[in-house]
Amino acid sequence: MPAKPLVLKKGEDRRLRAGHLWVYSNEVDTHTTPLHALTPGDSVTVLTSSGKAMGSGYVNPHSLICARLLDRDRPWSAALCRERLKRALALRERLFDEPYYRLVYADTDGLPGLVVDRYGDLLVAQFNTAGMERRLSDVIDALREVLDPKAILLRNDSPSRLLESLDLYVESAFGQVPEEICLTEHGVRFYVPVLSAQKTGWYYDQRANRARMLRYVKGVRVLDVFSYLGAWGVQAASAGALSVQSIESSAHALRYIERNARENDVRVAALHGEAFATLKALQSAAEIYDVVILDPPAFIKKKKDLAEGLLAYRRLNQSALGLVRHGGILMTASCSYHLTHEGFVDLLRQASLRAGREIQLLEQGHQSPDHPIHPAIPETNYLKAAICRVL
Repeated sequence: MPAKPLVLKKGEDRRLRAGHLWVYSNEVDTHTTPLHALTPGDSVTVLTSSGKAMGSGYVNPHSLICARLLDRDRPWSAALCRERLKRALALRERLFDEPYYRLVYADTDGLPGLVVDRYGDLLVAQFNTAGMERRLSDVIDALREVLDPKAILLRNDSPSRLLESLDLYVESAFGQVPEEICLTEHGVRFYVPVLSAQKTGWYYDQRANRARMLRYVKGVRVLDVFSYLGAWGVQAASAGALSVQSIESSAHALRYIERNARENDVRVAALHGEAFATLKALQSAAEIYDVVILDPPAFIKKKKDLAEGLLAYRRLNQSALGLVRHGGILMTASCSYHLTHEGFVDLLRQASLRAGREIQLLEQGHQSPDHPIHPAIPETNYLKAAICRVL
């Protein structure tokens, strides 16, 4: 697909010069290159107002992020895709002994709009932009050549696709996709229902933070809130926790918590309930835990959600602090990009004051290294985690 020119307004090339890869629609000189003349997914060469090429990429004239750079010098090709996949694979094979990880993390791995998780011989991919969807066959061919998987599942049901005017669907791109797979994390086995799970199935981004957890849970009473498939709770039990109580609102996920506990010959008491209401009920029952773990969904998905989301995070952590014994541990996280790392720590300060508790911040974490951060794209640095001692 031959590249079309996309000319920026004067002075709107500063972010790209600093290393960013996105072009916003209000940065485009629409008199010189009318966006309505372009089709979602078209290849473009991004040019400064003086005509200097900033790189090649693809466009979506209907999206706020109307273009994303793929390379500074070369146009898209099957060879470029294979090269990026090999580069991404080399990092993950250096990091992990077993083939369970995020293989491709979009922009940071030079494949904007693409996410690929690996579960041994199964790959689960999300094509989240019109530009990457147009290149789907190239990507699938490259994945098969570089990794030789038995199957590739397309979990193209992310709400972010709606912003790109893309349909939502889940289907096999190649091979026979099983209903569930088994992975290993920190020596603990988990079954994951990849066809019906959240997002791409497993939250690999919290792997390093779950490793941090293991030193705090031996011989103590643990509460795991927003448990999902039991990644935190089952590993806590396997690490020698005295008891583990998991809270999960999905009955489907709850069955997998129980199954994953049995698979590892440990006991986890799985409680079906909404997190905020259940925390309140536990407080009313005067329950106390040595370790409370909070891994909630994103409460702040857009800037306009900031005030409401901050309140939800504060209330959640305030409630959890009321359930931690003196000298116990609160492990808490946020995957909302719009909540900064500094803002997250301040939120915990506010929650502790309202709960009448003092906290000591022992450790801080972010996403695992198979979700590498692009230094020029702050949006790639989204996950915050904190381990606090509660007094």
